[in-house]
Amino acid sequence: MPTITGMLLIAVSIGIGTAAYNTANNILFITLSLLLSCLILSGVLSWLNLRAVTWRLHYGGLWRAGQSQVIALELRNNNALLPTYGLWFDLAAGADEQRRYLELRLDPGAATRLEWSVRAPRRGLLAVRLRAVGSLFPFGFLRKSVASGLGAEVLVWPAVVEYRRHEESVAWRVVRSQGPVNRIGQEGDLLALRRYAPGDAPRTVHWKASARLRHLMVRQFSAEGMEGFALQMDTDKAVWPRSDQFELALSLAATLAEDLFRLGRLQTVAIDGETPHRVRRWSDLQYFIDRLARLETSEPPKSAARPPLAAASVGGRRLLHLQPLGPRGVAAMLDGKPAASA
Repeated sequence: MPTITGMLLIAVSIGIGTAAYNTANNILFITLSLLLSCLILSGVLSWLNLRAVTWRLHYGGLWRAGQSQVIALELRNNNALLPTYGLWFDLAAGADEQRRYLELRLDPGAATRLEWSVRAPRRGLLAVRLRAVGSLFPFGFLRKSVASGLGAEVLVWPAVVEYRRHEESVAWRVVRSQGPVNRIGQEGDLLALRRYAPGDAPRTVHWKASARLRHLMVRQFSAEGMEGFALQMDTDKAVWPRSDQFELALSLAATLAEDLFRLGRLQTVAIDGETPHRVRRWSDLQYFIDRLARLETSEPPKSAARPPLAAASVGGRRLLHLQPLGPRGVAAMLDGKPAASA
């Protein structure tokens, strides 16, 4: 498509062409031919400028609502002779659209990287698309753009929220139990692998992983001692009539789940009246927060009554259940008392 400068050039060409035809002046015909040659040359060079360029979009990583995420675009000029100049790229992430320019030339066979900083407005699926790639090279008379369908939908986790721990609650005390729970120890189920630290027992070294990663990795096991907790999230629309309060509850549930997992005290998670899911490793926690990112309020079942909350826990007193607290707040309840609130 012609730019404003290109439209002026076309208008001047039409005027000179009309004058040359009426006056039969050879100089005007030569001038017209030069102007038309500039337009044609501009189109050909613009086509060559984009012809051998390839690009790849990187949008991986952990996406959080309210936090910035870097999206990278890798460019490569596969042309053996001609460099590439003056490219621009339009990226759309939801309703946010940004443009980045290739400020330096891209030599034949060379590669470079452009980055966007994108902030996800809310949890859920976010469409990330490279909408178009364009060029104003060489003279700026024509704007050549190529539509690009490159992109995907990324899952945005609920935002991390600050919450208050109610120290009078048993949830944050060290409570002894009779069974194994998910915390780091020297016996029990395998939880994860981590890098070797001075003082680790040699028998905990995972030799196959150490050989693959080329540095020592040791096993982390579950151990006896600290009581774990079951985290319950309810989606009943009657419980969460306010959408902003429901969003805060999801953020608190995700933040609590991560914190308890790092402490080794997250035992099971459940949504509504489903069978609790055991949390043993990071992938189990990730699956739960992925579900929170897609969760919406639901109507209560009419055919059968919802099972009591205690039935979805591993021991009644260890159940952390999220409930509204006042008109705007949210609390994680334990034994009828708030253990944490936001």
